[in-house]
Amino acid sequence: MKTCKKIGFTTSMPVEVLFAAGHIPVDINNILMSGDPVRHIRQAELKGFPRTVCTWIKGNYATALSANLDEVVGVIQGDCSNTHSLLMMLSDEGMPVTFFSFPPQREDDELNREITKLEERYEVSRNETEKVKQRLDGIRRKLRILDDLTWKERLVTGRENHWWLINSSDFMGDPDGFEERLDAFLDQVRNRDPLPHKLRIGYLGVPPIYLNLYDTITDLGGDVLFNEVQRQFAMPALESDIVQQYLTFTYPYSVFDRLHDIQTEILKRGIDAVIGYTQSFCHLQIDNILLKKYIDLPFLTLEGDQPEIIDQRTLLRLESFFEVHTST
Repeated sequence: MKTCKKIGFTTSMPVEVLFAAGHIPVDINNILMSGDPVRHIRQAELKGFPRTVCTWIKGNYATALSANLDEVVGVIQGDCSNTHSLLMMLSDEGMPVTFFSFPPQREDDELNREITKLEERYEVSRNETEKVKQRLDGIRRKLRILDDLTWKERLVTGRENHWWLINSSDFMGDPDGFEERLDAFLDQVRNRDPLPHKLRIGYLGVPPIYLNLYDTITDLGGDVLFNEVQRQFAMPALESDIVQQYLTFTYPYSVFDRLHDIQTEILKRGIDAVIGYTQSFCHLQIDNILLKKYIDLPFLTLEGDQPEIIDQRTLLRLESFFEVHTST
């Protein structure tokens, strides 16, 4: 009989395999932000992590060690280039680690091999994985409804949209409980009056480390009607099998794969302006240059570093951006 383990992971990956094996997948990033992120980051720096390393990496290190995890799956290709070193640090602390890679190019055979290796590691069959995918896709369909209620019906705020979609990376370790809460939320919002019309904002990039970005955008006259990466965590394409599903997932692949999805959604949702968020010391800052080049809309780039409320310089830039574009 298999022992149920609490398995952390560093970014979205085929959680279907972990659920099929009877384990509890945990997105370490979500634990970090729901606890005491400043303390965890400080702990990593006291361990010797340099200031010029991404805060998410530092926070994930200390969080993984304090969250009673049994092991960690690290995505070493298709996410942060520092993840391999993070796993070595965790391994040195006695934490069992497993590697997972998205192929550099979106190739069926390579991704199939990686998922197969993960299945072999956790002793599950492809049939078992696909059954879990079908179960989770039922929840993902409801998240698509929530997303539509955000931009079509204006019944869900950008912040609420962000929260639900980001937590679909691991379904909070409990798909049944997650779905029950989601059903209750959807019933609640359907009785709301539509939110007032404001500047229609697309949010691009990784989820923000700022604690009050969505509230600030709302206060300044904007509504986030598109959360790019968070929506991808919810696997909106709902492909027919596990390999195709994670090939369609844009985040681990090239900026041009992301750009195609972004431009499609911007047009569909009638987005007026874009906020591109980047994390300090992250390679995605370079990808943001290309997003800004090819997206023909007012575009504000924000850079975050620490989990804190928005600093005065960033607030001033946001105020100026909205003052210009809400008056035109």
